[in-house]
Order: sequence, then C-alpha cells, then structure tokens
Amino acid sequence: MKKIFVWLLIIVLPLIGLAQKNNLVYKDKNVPINQRVEDLLRRMTLEEKIMQTNQWSYGKNVNKNNIKDKLREVNPEIGALVYRSISPVSRNYLIRKSIEKSRLGIPILMGTDVIHGFRTIFPIPIAEACSWNPDLVKKSCEIAAKESWLTGIDWTFAPMVDIARDPRWGRVAEGFGEDPYASSVFCVAADPEVEEVRLWLE
Repeated sequence: MKKIFVWLLIIVLPLIGLAQKNNLVYKDKNVPINQRVEDLLRRMTLEEKIMQTNQWSYGKNVNKNNIKDKLREVNPEIGALVYRSISPVSRNYLIRKSIEKSRLGIPILMGTDVIHGFRTIFPIPIAEACSWNPDLVKKSCEIAAKESWLTGIDWTFAPMVDIARDPRWGRVAEGFGEDPYASSVFCVAADPEVEEVRLWLE
C-alpha cells in the first residue's frame, strides 16, 4: 500500500504542478484585471517584486552614472527603463528579452520625460499654464503622446502636477504653477483620464 501511495505521489504531484503552471490567470485577457494582478503577485518572489520597482536608464544620457547602453546588460527582470533611444530594433530586443528570459514574462516598461513635447517641442508646462488655455495644452499633449507612442514609449512621466511653491525646487518648470485649482484644470487637459481630479473639479 505504501508503495502505491509513493508511486501516486511521484506521478500526480508533477501533473498538479504542470496544471498550475499552465493555468496562468495573469496572462488570461478574459479574466478581470484585479484577479490577474492578484494571481501575478502571488507567483512573484520578493526579489522579482523588488526588481519590478527598479528603473534603469538605457541609451544616450549625459549623466555618466545613468548610462546603460549595452543591450546584454539589461536585466530581463527590471521593471522599467528610462528609454533614450528611438531604435525599434533595440526596443523590440529588450521587450522580447524581458518576456522570454524572465521567469514570469513581464515586459519592461519604456518611459521617458515627455513634459512639453517629444519630436514637436511646445512651451514648458509653467509657460503653458500662463496661456490660461487648457484646450491648447490638451492639443500639445495629444501630439506628444502620439509621437512618443509611435517610437515605443509606454510611459511619459507627465503631466507633473506637484504644486510648486518654493522656487528652490528644481522641477518648478515641469508643473503648472502653485495654484491647486489651475494645476488641476491643466492636469485634466493634459490627461483626461485622471478621473479623480476631474471629479474634484466638478
């Protein structure tokens, strides 16, 4: 009887493991997003979670401490890259590497600062706010979003709506000024999907 039980364990346990491995809820597009996220988080190790909170720079960068220009050096488990390249070949290689070489196949997010245009350059946000014209800000952001998306950027780090009340703060130019209401109006113009801000304005 003990031998039969041992043989059953030897046969059944690997099959259960295989079934669990193949039941990748987080990759099933038909499952609600919150269930997919919970499933993925349950599968992740602490190290994998920490790597997902890391962001490296890739491509041309004037800061020597940030240069990460060799494709083979990019860890496939990294969460995001400040992507400073317009090469679709490099981007596709990095995405493929992250999906194929990481245990869970989580693609790397490609992000960069797109606060006042990408190819087409517009005034900086503090200057756009001086126009008192949210429609123009909306249009400039739509153009920047399209241009950056077409080069493979997933994340634009914008709009930046920190309230700037101290001129010593080095990123004053990236926001829409010191007034919370005006900043909120321009935030919604820049990104209409910011539902919390839209509801606050109403």
